[in-house]
Amino acid sequence: MCQTHSLSCTHLINCGLHLLSCMCLVWGRMNEQICFDNLIHAFPQVKESTSVQQVLLSACLSCDGCVSEDEGQRISQQNLEEINRVLALNKKCDTSKHKILVVSVCPQSLPFFAIKFQLDVPAAAKKLCGFLKSVGVLYVFDTTVAASFSILESQREFVQRYRRKHHDSNAMPMFTSSCPGWIRYAERVLGSLVTPHICTARSPQQIMGSLVKDFFARQQKLTPDQIFHVVVAPCFDKKLEAVREEFYKSILEIRDVDCVLTSGEILHLMEQSKVTVEEVHSAPLDHVFGETTDPGMTRHEGRGSEGFLEHIFKHAAKELFGLDVQEIVYKTLRNRDFQEVALERDGETLLQFAAVYGFRNIQTLVHRMRKGKVPYQLVEVLSCPGGCLSGRGQAEGEGGRPDRTLVQQMEEHYSSLPVRLPDTNPEVQRLYQDWLDGHDSPHAQQCLHTQYKIRLTV
Repeated sequence: MCQTHSLSCTHLINCGLHLLSCMCLVWGRMNEQICFDNLIHAFPQVKESTSVQQVLLSACLSCDGCVSEDEGQRISQQNLEEINRVLALNKKCDTSKHKILVVSVCPQSLPFFAIKFQLDVPAAAKKLCGFLKSVGVLYVFDTTVAASFSILESQREFVQRYRRKHHDSNAMPMFTSSCPGWIRYAERVLGSLVTPHICTARSPQQIMGSLVKDFFARQQKLTPDQIFHVVVAPCFDKKLEAVREEFYKSILEIRDVDCVLTSGEILHLMEQSKVTVEEVHSAPLDHVFGETTDPGMTRHEGRGSEGFLEHIFKHAAKELFGLDVQEIVYKTLRNRDFQEVALERDGETLLQFAAVYGFRNIQTLVHRMRKGKVPYQLVEVLSCPGGCLSGRGQAEGEGGRPDRTLVQQMEEHYSSLPVRLPDTNPEVQRLYQDWLDGHDSPHAQQCLHTQYKIRLTV
């Protein structure tokens, strides 16, 4: 991502708008003053703030200018004040009107807390759960189960696309869809060049939203509007994803995810509470089925994200060519954030995938695509250099740049967790039946997939 441009922008964290300060893309059309003027027009209260910081323009790939006023207002509600508001209302109103607080924690956030708490990941997860429950949260999940759904559905879609590639020009390459910064940029700037190629599987965050507001709500004999669902994520862009129109049910006037807080915001909440890690009682994470024989904290393959490339690569090798791939060997191209893998047999290249992270590398990918020189069948695209662990909601250091020491420590903690393949998770297979009525049901399509399309720039 571009590291050479920055702008002085009024500090927006207190009003939950940290993300908006870096909404000017640098893809050849950078105009800091227009971006800043639009921000001030949408949020005049920002101009009155006295706290000023340097914000890298590379902090976000989310749009082709500032977000709209309507989107900005929705994002502004995604902050600690909103959580405190819900907790305060629960204390005042009749119990029949209480909101049930449910928090879902992304696995990439847990290494951050492990380092801050000076614990291993499983112990840190229990401390985090204990703290959240001490302030009024009733259920705390981790989103690994939702990521398993997203990976499995992406695997299936890739195989289907590959088999129709000769009569469908949009089938290949397939781009992963879990990064909201990349998705927003693709929809609003790249348009038809990219959107038909984006995998339709929902991100882990939004599948978790469906699971909580649909299956879990019914299991608890609650209506979806009785649940206030919070996601803890490493990335500010996840706030934008939560307010997308397709994840809003107008009839019920609810969202699948009501609020996204970054790992750093949750740590700030702990600091506000003036409670030490030692004082917090540990509590086990909850499971959607209640009692479980779950073996404990696990992760998916990959070096810091959900490992979509590795899982899809191994699945496709087996499903399409009958080959068992035990270990994937990456070939570094431009840098560590632009790598490719290939499946070969008898000197023939059967599959060629790429992992492309960060602005500079995405720019290179798009340039090659415009020239028709992309040899890949699948590209895992993430807007943060280094992947999800490097999200600016937890890894931002001095001057807005990633704290490389912290990121390295988080990678080490994350890789210490045992790997479990999504298709070996009995909880996932049970949910396919009990929640979704099977793999190919209309309900599965509704809850696990979405569509990406060209959108007018703001």
